[in-house]
Amino acid sequence: MEDAARARREGRLEDAYRGYIQAADVCRARQDRRSLIAALKGVGQIERDRGHLDAALAAYEEAVALAREEGDPLLLAHALRHAGDILRHLRRLSDAELRCTEALAIYRERSNAPTLDLANAIRSTAVLKEDIGANAEALSLWEEAQQIYSSLGIQAGVDECRARIAGIARRNP
Repeated sequence: MEDAARARREGRLEDAYRGYIQAADVCRARQDRRSLIAALKGVGQIERDRGHLDAALAAYEEAVALAREEGDPLLLAHALRHAGDILRHLRRLSDAELRCTEALAIYRERSNAPTLDLANAIRSTAVLKEDIGANAEALSLWEEAQQIYSSLGIQAGVDECRARIAGIARRNP
């Protein structure tokens, strides 16, 4: 999987895809569920990078199912957030909302949740809330995400939050 991840970083998507598929096959044979989840998330990332959203969703949904069986809430939350993002892009907004809401709830319930993962889940949910027209909820989420990104020193996140907040303000004076 390390080779596949490196290939993705280097923009060699076909090599990355083959690497993650091979890793998934090995993990299935070894019945190594945790590693299989990681491999499936890698497949999902590559399929999303290639614009194959249905295939990306299938990989992430399998990762979600396995993470539920594994009983690792943070692993589940991560897979849910990505599945939610893909569903949103596919305009399956009610399904996306279920995934994003569950992911965000998991992150909020756990004091050991990585702060960046929490911020990213808040961001995903805020984008979704804008898409469904729940601008008051979106605004609150964008403000929260902005505070977290600012505390982490992630300027790109802060800038996106500011732009989204300003856009909501323009649409809803």
